[in-house]
Amino acid sequence: MSDQTATTRPAPPIAEDVAALRARVGQWRAAGEHVALVPTMGALHEGHLSLVRQGRAKADRVVVSIFVNPTQFGPGEDLARYPRTFEADCAALAPCADLVFAPQAQAMYPPGSSSMISLEGPATAGLEDAFRPGHFRGVATVVAKLLLQCGPDIALFGEKDYQQLKVIMRMVADLFMPVTILGGETVREADGLALSSRNRYLAADERARAPQLYAAMQRCAKAIVAGDDPATVLTREEAALVQAGFAVDYLALRDAESLGEPDPARPRRLLAAAKLGATRLIDNIAV
Repeated sequence: MSDQTATTRPAPPIAEDVAALRARVGQWRAAGEHVALVPTMGALHEGHLSLVRQGRAKADRVVVSIFVNPTQFGPGEDLARYPRTFEADCAALAPCADLVFAPQAQAMYPPGSSSMISLEGPATAGLEDAFRPGHFRGVATVVAKLLLQCGPDIALFGEKDYQQLKVIMRMVADLFMPVTILGGETVREADGLALSSRNRYLAADERARAPQLYAAMQRCAKAIVAGDDPATVLTREEAALVQAGFAVDYLALRDAESLGEPDPARPRRLLAAAKLGATRLIDNIAV
């Protein structure tokens, strides 16, 4: 396909309810095609699109869901002001998606709905769940619904939300769901800031300081690999971030697979969350 053809391709069709989604996926299944799902909350950026392209490379058809899930937002969080750019999202998906699943809240949580999924263990111990109680309960529930509604062969999630990725992998394994979960590498701006739909909330001076989070994490990882005491390194870099105007929720070293306590003999992951003004940034890197 030429670049010109790709850019002039019409926006993908939209399924607004589960019946329409399953009907379209059923047609593909009948034709022997494999299906990839990329769940999103919209306000798409290059990080999302890289996952869609990854899905396109691994499957015959790609479904992108766009649904701002209310159950993963806590009191006082930004559900009402979360960016919603549906028309622009659909246009951006034209070259690479076959279907957009865009349900309303009542389609995902019909009247009388009462079932939610809760997880226990290292993947949900501390980090995000300590600062956003119930967050992963909402994430696991909506992702389980999407996987059951679509029935994809693979589903793709960004590594920027690393703890979320591990929670979803754990849930899928525990519930024997017949889907393969794949992670996509974090996409960054030229200055290192991880792409996020919430970055648009940063004021100009905050945007200029935001890359310091990634820089601090890189210094941490380098020092830890060099043999410095992790606790000392993390304390030093957290203090530097606070000095730079960040309100740090956590800067933590964990086991890369389980998110339990780190073992120097195993792959480790450095995870961070910090606020600049009203905007909360999260990031992670391998150690």
